[in-house]
Amino acid sequence: MDFTPTEAQLDLARLTGEVCGKLVTADRLRALDVAGRFDEPLWKSLAETGVLAAVLPENVGGSGLDALEQTAVLRELGKSVAAVPYLWSIVVGAGALARFGSEEQRALATRAGEGGAILTAALAEEHNYEPAKPTTVARESGGAWRLTGAKTTVPYADRAARILVPATVSGVPAVFLVDPADASVQVTAQQVVDLSAEFGVEFTDTPAELVGTVEGGADLLDWILTRAWLGLSAQQLGTVEKALDLVADYAREREQFGKAVGSFQAVAQRLADAYIDVQGLRLAVTQAAWRLAEDLPAAEAVHTAKFWAADAGHRVAHTVVHVHGGVGIDRDHIVHNYFTAAKHNEFALGAGTDHLRALGALLANPS
Repeated sequence: MDFTPTEAQLDLARLTGEVCGKLVTADRLRALDVAGRFDEPLWKSLAETGVLAAVLPENVGGSGLDALEQTAVLRELGKSVAAVPYLWSIVVGAGALARFGSEEQRALATRAGEGGAILTAALAEEHNYEPAKPTTVARESGGAWRLTGAKTTVPYADRAARILVPATVSGVPAVFLVDPADASVQVTAQQVVDLSAEFGVEFTDTPAELVGTVEGGADLLDWILTRAWLGLSAQQLGTVEKALDLVADYAREREQFGKAVGSFQAVAQRLADAYIDVQGLRLAVTQAAWRLAEDLPAAEAVHTAKFWAADAGHRVAHTVVHVHGGVGIDRDHIVHNYFTAAKHNEFALGAGTDHLRALGALLANPS
């Protein structure tokens, strides 16, 4: 693979970094440290500067960029622990509608790219560890679709214009669009570790709109899950990269017994291990994004990145807190935001044993 960043990657990363650098200050992060956190000024600025639309296909007003550029943006948002739904509204939601949706659905994707609508995806179900096999059920009656089931930790469901909902049709997965404002939908706030805007959503005979076809539902759901997992891994990369920078600066400046704490062997070893973890995650994310961009088989690479993001992310997050000592658990210190963001990504991606099991299945049956 070619590790050289594309010009578009560098430009988008620089633009996203500049926007976040101006708006996402330490004081702003403290102000957003409340349940349901959403940074509306940042979201509007990302729309106005063209960051949102840039990675979308040209048929919905985008620039036709791909996974490499998407991960560049997500990495910068992760560095700022930005409270915006870029992954869910743009990469997953608008991206899926642009590729698989009808003309009306593509119009919704265009609105999302302009910042005029927020989309999200309901991918997780309680006690269901196989997202490709949803337990939510869809049935067709009188030419209309109805959904019954429940989803958990649905990002930004409180402000979404539509939710992409995977459901099972006679044992086959398909994907539907649901209006969360419908009376048959119950949206309940959930508290997660970093106070992100996530919700439990229940559907009771809820009107739904099919995306694509039932026959193509498995491929569509696989497309969504692949981008969601890679996107979360890219966000985690940005988060732990910045967290490592923070703890390295602290280790150089903080003194004990007349010496910088970073000069102590035990601390230096922890930091060295964290550096290796971050480099491993960067390699895994880059390889997975490159394979997707080149339209090559990418399932194994994405699951590898997913494993690194959860497993290595856990180690780096705890190293950052431990080296900072008491201030590492102070909610007013910025390192707290990076620790909780890394833990949120870890939990969202799943346990390391799940990733190894998935990788084993892929290696045993590459097709």
